[in-house]
Amino acid sequence: MARIEGHPILQRTWGDSFTFTFSGRPVQAYPGDVLASALVAAGVHVLGHHAKDRAPLGIFCANGQCAQCLVLADGKPVKACMTLAEPGMRVEPIVGLPHLPESDEARPMSEVERREVSVLVLGGGPAGLSAGIELGRRGVDVLLLDDKSRLGGKLVLQTHRFFGSVEAVDAGTRGIDIGASLEASIRTLETVTVWLEATALAVYSDGWVGILRQGRYELVRPRLLIAATGAREKSLAFSGNTLPGVYGAGAFQTLVNRDLVRPSERLFVVGGGNVGLIAGYHALQAGIEVVGLAEALPVCGGYKVHRDKLARLGVPIFTSHTILSANGDGRVESVTLAAVDEQLRPIVGTEFSLACDTVLVAVGLEPVDEFLRAANEFGLPVLAAGDAEEIAEASAAIFSGKIRGLEAARRLGVTEDEIPEEWHALGEILKSRPGATMPKHPAETRTGVVPVIHCTQEIPCNPCASVCPQKLIQLEGPDIRGVPAYSARDGRECVGCENCVAVCPGLAITLVDFRRDPAMPTVTVPFEFGADALRPGSAVVLVDTTGEELGEARVEKIAVRDRTALVKVKAPADVAGQVAGIRVRRAAANARLAEVVEALSDETIICRCERVTAGEIRAAIRAGCRDMNELKAITRAGMGACGGKTCTSLIARLFREAGVALESVTPNVRRPLFVEVPLGVFAGLREGE
Repeated sequence: MARIEGHPILQRTWGDSFTFTFSGRPVQAYPGDVLASALVAAGVHVLGHHAKDRAPLGIFCANGQCAQCLVLADGKPVKACMTLAEPGMRVEPIVGLPHLPESDEARPMSEVERREVSVLVLGGGPAGLSAGIELGRRGVDVLLLDDKSRLGGKLVLQTHRFFGSVEAVDAGTRGIDIGASLEASIRTLETVTVWLEATALAVYSDGWVGILRQGRYELVRPRLLIAATGAREKSLAFSGNTLPGVYGAGAFQTLVNRDLVRPSERLFVVGGGNVGLIAGYHALQAGIEVVGLAEALPVCGGYKVHRDKLARLGVPIFTSHTILSANGDGRVESVTLAAVDEQLRPIVGTEFSLACDTVLVAVGLEPVDEFLRAANEFGLPVLAAGDAEEIAEASAAIFSGKIRGLEAARRLGVTEDEIPEEWHALGEILKSRPGATMPKHPAETRTGVVPVIHCTQEIPCNPCASVCPQKLIQLEGPDIRGVPAYSARDGRECVGCENCVAVCPGLAITLVDFRRDPAMPTVTVPFEFGADALRPGSAVVLVDTTGEELGEARVEKIAVRDRTALVKVKAPADVAGQVAGIRVRRAAANARLAEVVEALSDETIICRCERVTAGEIRAAIRAGCRDMNELKAITRAGMGACGGKTCTSLIARLFREAGVALESVTPNVRRPLFVEVPLGVFAGLREGE
C-alpha cells in the first residue's frame, strides 16, 4: 500500500478500512477515499484502455476536467477521481462503449426542484469562500457550491506558507490552515448555504443554472452569479503524454497532499513556474525522489525562493530544456529531454534520457470561464473572482474574492460601502509577477545575532517585516514587493527570537549567532522534512542558495515552530552567512540512461479522449482546414468526453506552427453543457434508480 505515513506537515485520521473490487481484485480503501486514490495506493495505475487503439489510460487531472480515469462502478460510468469509494463497490475498467440497460418501462419525468437565491457562488476555493464570507457578513442570502466533498479548493493541497500580506491574506500561514479558517468562518454565517458534491452543469438563457447535486438535478436562479471556478491545467503535446504516470501538477498534489497517497518513486517535473516548483518540493516532502525539473526558458518563471528550495535539496534544474517524450510500456519508465535554442526549438544532438516512473506536467493554467462567458451572453449579472478572472497566486484569489463579495453586495443594494482604493491597489500587487533579482546583501557584522536574508527577488511578501519585534527588517521599495533587508538602528539590534526564520514562506532566512563563538558561530536553518528526520549529532551538508556544498556540520539542537524544524549547526565564520540550507547526505541516484530513447513527434496524442495524433491534425491543416468544427468532423479531435478542454489549445499551437493565424481559424462551437452528466438526471431519476 503506497500510503504516506509520517508526513512532516500533514496528518490524517484514516478510520476503519473497507474493501471494494477492481476487476475482481480486492482493493483496500478508507473513508473519504475517491476511487482513484485508493487504486493508486494499491498499485493500480492503469484504469482502462482506450477503445480506439487499446492505449492504457490512467489519472491525468484528478479534478473532473478530463475523462482519462473513467471506470464502471456498479455498472455506472463514473470518473474515478471524483467518485467516493464505497464498501463492496464493484469497479471495472471500461472496454469500448458501455452497454445501455435494457428497459421498456415507461416512467413520467419527475418535477425538477427549483430555487431562487440572491447570489450563487460557483466554487468553494479561496476566492469563492472569501466572496461568500463578505456577502454573508452583510446578511445576503448566498448559495455556495463545490463539486468536491470538502471546501477549500486548492488550499487543501498547499502545505507551504503563503506569500503576500500578513494583514490582508494571512501571509506566513500555511495554505491548509488558511483553508480551514475560511471554511470555519463561512460555516458560522446563517445566510450562507453550502452544497458539496454539487456540480454546476450549465447557465441557461432564461437565467437558471443547472446543478447536479449528489445524483439529482436541480435548477437555481440567482439575482447575481459569482464565478469562482478556478483554473484547469494546460496540457502539453509530447510523445507519450497520455501514458499512465503522466500527471498534471494538481492531480499529483491531490494524491500526495489531500489523500496522502504516494503515486511515485522517481518523479520528473516539466515546468519551472510556481506550480511546478512547489509540486516538486511537495514530492520531496512525501519521500519521492525528484530526478530533475525542465524549464524551456533560460530562467524559471516562478519565485526564486521556490527554485532555491529545490536546488538546495540537490534537484537538477535544466533551464533552456524541453521534454521530447515520456517513454514506457504501459506506464512511464523514462523521460527524454533536449536543450532548446532561442526560439525554443530542440537542438539536435543534445538529447538525453532520465529514468523515472512519473512525469509531472506544470506548464500553466487557463481559467475555467465557461460559466462567466455564458452568463454574460445571456444577460445574467455575473462577477468573476480568483483564477476564473485572472491566473495568479492563491493569496491574490483570496483578496479578489473579498473585493467581488463587496462589489456584489453593492450591486444588490444591501450596502453603500465603497470599495477602498487601497483594496484595488493591493489586489494588483498580489497578482504581480516576480520582479527584478537584486544582489545579496552580505552580513555587515560578525558580532551579536544577524538575520541573513537569502530572498533577493521582488515578490509580494511581507511576513518577515511584520513579525520582527524590533522592526529591523524592512522592505526596500514602496510596497510589499520590495526585497527585505536587515539593519540594526537606533540602538536596537536582533534579539535572536527566530520569528523571521520560522515565518518565511520561502525558507529564505537564516540566523547567525556570533555571541558564544565568533570563529564558529551557530547558524539556525529552517527544515521542513520533520524534526524526526534529524537529531542532535546528526551529520548534515551545508549548502548555499544554489545548492553548492559548503562543508559538513553536526546538528547541535532542534526546535519546532508550526511544523518547521529550526535546526542549529555550527559553521566557520567565513561561510556562515552563505549557509542557506542543509541537506541530509545520501548517495545521489544517477537517473541518466546510457542511451537516448527516441521521440516520435507526429505520433504525439493531441486529443486524449479520441486519441487523435498531431500527424492527423497537421495533415488536415495542410489540406486547407481552417475551421475547428470541420477539423472535429474529419478527425474527431474535440469530440470526446471532456468537450475539447485539454486539446483546443494544443490544436491552436499546431495552427500557429503551420503559419496559420488564429484569427483566420473558426473556433469550436461549445457544448451547452460544460460537464458530462447522465441523461437520467434530467428525467428526475435519483442515483441508483
